[in-house]
Amino acid sequence: MNRRPVPILLVTLALGLAPVLPFGCGAVRAAEKGGVSPDEPYKKLTPDSEEQAGVPKGGITEHEWNASKVFPGTVRKYWVYVPKQYDAAKPACVFVCQDGVLYKAPTVFDNLIAKREMPVTIGIFIQPGDFPLKPGEAPRRRPDGRPAPRANRSREYDTLSGDYARFLIEEILPEVGRTHSLTTNPEGRCIAGSSSGGICAWTVCWERPDAFRKCFTTVGSFTNIRGGGAYPELVRAAPRKPIRIFQQDGANDLVNEFGSWPEANRAMAAALGEKGYDHRFVFGEGVHSSHHGTQLFPDAMRWMWRDFKP
Repeated sequence: MNRRPVPILLVTLALGLAPVLPFGCGAVRAAEKGGVSPDEPYKKLTPDSEEQAGVPKGGITEHEWNASKVFPGTVRKYWVYVPKQYDAAKPACVFVCQDGVLYKAPTVFDNLIAKREMPVTIGIFIQPGDFPLKPGEAPRRRPDGRPAPRANRSREYDTLSGDYARFLIEEILPEVGRTHSLTTNPEGRCIAGSSSGGICAWTVCWERPDAFRKCFTTVGSFTNIRGGGAYPELVRAAPRKPIRIFQQDGANDLVNEFGSWPEANRAMAAALGEKGYDHRFVFGEGVHSSHHGTQLFPDAMRWMWRDFKP
């Protein structure tokens, strides 16, 4: 286990958090048309996403988890954000995010917690699992030469099962809970992610609403990578579950052999609406990137926590 304070900027740089996500050819498609990227309007952020003078700043530490029983053989890093207002005598709410630190979340949390627009919340930002390279093995690459995604990402994120929820509930939350007081109230736990991380966030809530009931999903892969296109009918067929979900996508999101991200997200939104879920869907013009989700994030967190009572 490696645990040390890490400046938030260095975390972002170390992760290589480019605005385009792993299936990022939506931005390429827009550029090939010779026009301005549809993402341009979403690159301007509100003051809630920028550091503010006088606002107490939380700390962030880096950790490793290499002993998973749910995903044996995988290695990964994760980061824990603790707000300045955290009091060990009072269990904090929990925010989990796939693919590491996204949405400028620590800065947003500093600002919203200071204004009491969301509760004191500990953030856990987790990389997907990878398998260590064998001695002498070259780094994995895509066919076009770009670095390959972490090897276990799709299995963990795109699979429609309770495995990733178990990984969080049985491994990561107890590990973080050894040194921090975390709520066990499912209404006090939010999970978020983009692309495959977005469908993963929904799957965790869907499989374990007894543990997580708040979901923030951006450009979610509700397509047929591993059967995610089944979700609209699964939602319609099942009794409504106590889940609150904020969903974002854009008209210029991906269309490829796995399906259409815009159409899949519209179908998911329609099913959630028909079943009466506590649901908000923002559909813009963006590509498969984190820009629009990052712009929306402060308002999404206000909406998500609007009536929370510890």
